Amino acid sequence: MRRRPTAARGFRAGSRPALIALLLMFAISSCTDSGGGSDGADLTTGPEASPGTVSGPLCDLLPTGTDPGGPETLATEPADEALEWVPVLTIFEAGARASGLTAGLRETQGVTILAPTDEAFVTTFSEDELDDLLISRRRALRGLLRAHMIEGQLSLAQMLDEGRVTTLAGDTIDITPRGGMARLGDQAETVCADYRVANARIHIIDGLLGELPSFDGSP
Repeated sequence: MRRRPTAARGFRAGSRPALIALLLMFAISSCTDSGGGSDGADLTTGPEASPGTVSGPLCDLLPTGTDPGGPETLATEPADEALEWVPVLTIFEAGARASGLTAGLRETQGVTILAPTDEAFVTTFSEDELDDLLISRRRALRGLLRAHMIEGQLSLAQMLDEGRVTTLAGDTIDITPRGGMARLGDQAETVCADYRVANARIHIIDGLLGELPSFDGSP
């Protein structure tokens, strides 16, 4: 599959705060147009992913079926490349590259990714904080992203059956049903669940999980 260029792909160490505006512009335009180094990632094996449908209120705004970025087209993509094609995950994808987690996401054979939307990031952090996190705070960024990853490939139904999951950052999250979706502790809900990619399961969520980085001058 030919890679789709994203606003996040242009991220460099010298990026200005305008990066965030570009990410948001891309996410909005993509939704409208669609109509519808391992660095210690510690990711492990899991069941083989297969094509399928996604579910959730946000799914109607995202590419569908065999459209570029649709669930069926992502089924053979490794996790790191699949994230590049989902238009509302540009900040999460940029963070995975900036923190050095993309190699681990490519090589793993089983991880569940609870990926916050761009909106979740920009409503939690200021532009300056996001720039600081993406450019200078690799350790904190990696820890934040690992708080959104679970060992093994878990569907929405499996997470609900489990009732509780532990992230790669060591956080325990209670999973409860909420209107056909899942509530993750008291921090977020799934909004488009069950992207099945070659080596992972991706669920889009509307908030950030785990302990948020401090911006009081600590590393």
